Amino acid sequence: MKELCIPVPYMKEDEKAEVEVTLQGRKLKYDFRVESFPWEVEDALSSLTEPLERSLARIYRLKKAIEGYDNSWELIQIFNPSENADHVQVLYRKKIK
Repeated sequence: MKELCIPVPYMKEDEKAEVEVTLQGRKLKYDFRVESFPWEVEDALSSLTEPLERSLARIYRLKKAIEGYDNSWELIQIFNPSENADHVQVLYRKKIK
């Protein structure tokens, strides 16, 4: 088994969770961070009227934000934004050195 799913309380934007795991007597520490990225933005792409085009524009915007993120953190999960959401939340884990 490579990963465990650990439920944590609701995390607000930019909050950080630290998880410590003991494995065969060794203590391992993991840092997690939830970031919010713009999902519904007024820009050149927001003038698109077709639903598919608007969805692709949102995905492209999110892709660019993720690509530009601090590379000492790895992407773990992109949460499904609620309908009419202004932001989409993304979970990162600090890379272990």
